[in-house]
Amino acid sequence: MSTFDELKEKISYLNQNDQKLIEKAYFFAEENHQNQKRNTGEPYIQHSLSAAATIADLKLDEPSVAAALLHDICEDTVITPAQLRKEFGKEISNIVDGVTKLSKIRITTRWLFVKEKEQLADYDRQVETLRKMFMAMAQDIRVVIIKLADRLHNMQTIDGVPETKRYRIAKETLIIYAPIANRLGMGELRGQLEDLSFPIVYPKEYMELKKQVANRLSEKEKYITKLKKTIMIKLYKEGVRGEIHGRTKHMYSLWRKLQRYDNDLSSIYDLVALRIIVNTIEECYKTLGIIHKNWKPLVGRIKDYIAMPKPNGYRSIHTTVFGPGGEIVEIQIRTKEMHQQAEFGIAAHWHYSEKKGGIDYILRKNSRVPKEELVWVKELANWQKALADNKEMISTLGMDFFSKRIFVYTPTGDVKNLPVGATPIDFAYAVHTDLGNHTGGAKVNNKMVDFSHQLQSGDIVEIIKKKNASPKTDWLEYAKTSLARAKIKSQTKNLKK
Repeated sequence: MSTFDELKEKISYLNQNDQKLIEKAYFFAEENHQNQKRNTGEPYIQHSLSAAATIADLKLDEPSVAAALLHDICEDTVITPAQLRKEFGKEISNIVDGVTKLSKIRITTRWLFVKEKEQLADYDRQVETLRKMFMAMAQDIRVVIIKLADRLHNMQTIDGVPETKRYRIAKETLIIYAPIANRLGMGELRGQLEDLSFPIVYPKEYMELKKQVANRLSEKEKYITKLKKTIMIKLYKEGVRGEIHGRTKHMYSLWRKLQRYDNDLSSIYDLVALRIIVNTIEECYKTLGIIHKNWKPLVGRIKDYIAMPKPNGYRSIHTTVFGPGGEIVEIQIRTKEMHQQAEFGIAAHWHYSEKKGGIDYILRKNSRVPKEELVWVKELANWQKALADNKEMISTLGMDFFSKRIFVYTPTGDVKNLPVGATPIDFAYAVHTDLGNHTGGAKVNNKMVDFSHQLQSGDIVEIIKKKNASPKTDWLEYAKTSLARAKIKSQTKNLKK
């Protein structure tokens, strides 16, 4: 069980005032979650502590750690957002509110067991929409990182969840949360989320792989331990100082890779890899030379991600060599900063930014942050702002491009993106013109509502279609999107004629 004393050790990188704020958040959370227990039977505060510990490990700022402690306070206790804001201020309150909103994003039953080829394209589009929805709803990137920390602990304690819910939670983690962690460059977190989900989503494949690698893994780890000492001696003689670690490949990642190699484990050279961490880029290339001088490299297996980083900002040199005894082994070479970035992604750059939470500031002021890493995040988190700045576009398209958006579901689980203030009329026309023209009624979360009802993110909306229904001019009072208004005007004009 986690304790606050353990968290206090993790936040030693913060100043005394920041630590006092986090202490206040902890006691506030502990008091309000008092007597609440999770499905595992442990006190609820354990979940808050675990999420906060993950955030502290990433060395994020004090509002992030405090918000992680408080992230369920408005959803699971009597504390209101207004009370939270009064107690902890606007910044922390907004982060908590963002995390609460992201809790509404879920994969629906329709998409859980898709196997037919004709549905796979729709499934892929739906999954990507959910990921974009996840990012677009989080105006502050800290919200996303806290939500990932929240999901990590949920997966670590998933045995306490009723068996009927485990598959959905694990599948959601595998197709939404892990890919987002990957796009943020958070490789270690992605690996943990995938490995926790793997045995639940693919139990048969997991057990088969576990048996397949058991003996080979043990042999490979012994070999790597010996090779590590040999390489360290050779680097030391050449004046290179660094660290060498053995790294076992994540099970889910290994399974995915095996599918590309006809399930042939002997073709996987990085089952256990060596990671050499040095001080400078120059030493990276010097180390590569030392390795190749002593052991022959495999042709075509040298990858220079320092010269050409991956899209998510990952940098490292990979080489595969014939080691002692002819054993094939992969070696990764990187600097300490590259290693931090490979493990923690965008969070590794947090302490470089003076402006809390500011992706824009990090991009603008910090040359050490690879711009490509944040392009996807920036596109999604700030798309509203870019459109809001274009006054000409706003005047042409009306309310569609104001800064706030909502995301609502059809009964089959498809997502529709609408402006704040949108009503069932807007939703109907967003689904299909014919449905809009024959709207006879609407249900939101299984309850009948008026056409004037304002939809909220996460709502499930069902339009009741009637053949004899047709648009009325008073529908214009309820329609907020330019699409719906244009269709209503066109249809009512035709009906008059």
